[in-house]
Amino acid sequence: MNFIVGCGYVGLQVAEQLLTQNQPVAALTHSEPAHLQAKRIQTYGGDLDQIDTLDNLPTKVDRLFYFAPPPSQGVDDTRMTHFLNQFKATPNKAVLISTTGVYGDCQGAWIDETQPLNPQTDRAKRRIDAEQQWQTWAEQQHIDWVILRVAGIYGAGRLPVARLEKGLSVLDESISPYSNRVHVADLVSACIAASQRGQGIFNITDGNPTTMTDYFNQVALAVDLPLPPTLSREQAAQQLSPEMNSYLAESKRINNQKMQQELQIIPKYPNLQVGLSEVVSH
Repeated sequence: MNFIVGCGYVGLQVAEQLLTQNQPVAALTHSEPAHLQAKRIQTYGGDLDQIDTLDNLPTKVDRLFYFAPPPSQGVDDTRMTHFLNQFKATPNKAVLISTTGVYGDCQGAWIDETQPLNPQTDRAKRRIDAEQQWQTWAEQQHIDWVILRVAGIYGAGRLPVARLEKGLSVLDESISPYSNRVHVADLVSACIAASQRGQGIFNITDGNPTTMTDYFNQVALAVDLPLPPTLSREQAAQQLSPEMNSYLAESKRINNQKMQQELQIIPKYPNLQVGLSEVVSH
């Protein structure tokens, strides 16, 4: 059985793909399970923030997918701690989604999985804590593990349309940092491939970074909205949210060769132009 923890935007699409292959899927949910059950997904109730609700997890799991985000505060992933303390199954493979944010600011340099970790936000520190817990647990249980460090995810229902409709500003293109992205369909393929082959850490990205401003501009053009107004860095520091400014403080270009070679994932959507044309055509 495939067991998914965090059956949201990505997890649900992984589940649907597995079900088309006639593979049984179960998921942990703390909300109404009807929409999952309607898709033939077996559900287990539980809240990762409350360890005493996690006493009914499955005891036989073949492949484990952990997609749940850490809590919104602190530097520790207490949700991961709660889950691993209660999970008694020994899967053949364990796949965790993390983030390329763990690398911090690389000043626009090309990097791969050997890049030292340099978290610059509590958000990234929580992800590193999750990675370390995952790896330690898997190795203690002699379980093959994979950590997918994922770039910014886009796809149907996952575009910054509301932000563009509000006319919110972005950095001037000349000072905008590099950012990396992956179409959700390619991420889903990578998750399933990781459950079948590969071991260790993989960067998951389309391999064609552009600036963050270029991303907003391309989305605006794709959905027929005006280009967002631009700001200087000083104006951005005053007008944008702390979270947005934290993203703007980091610039890196991420190599995806290991993903292509070991997971055998060649992006179906290798750049924004191709990916956005697919999104807006549906």
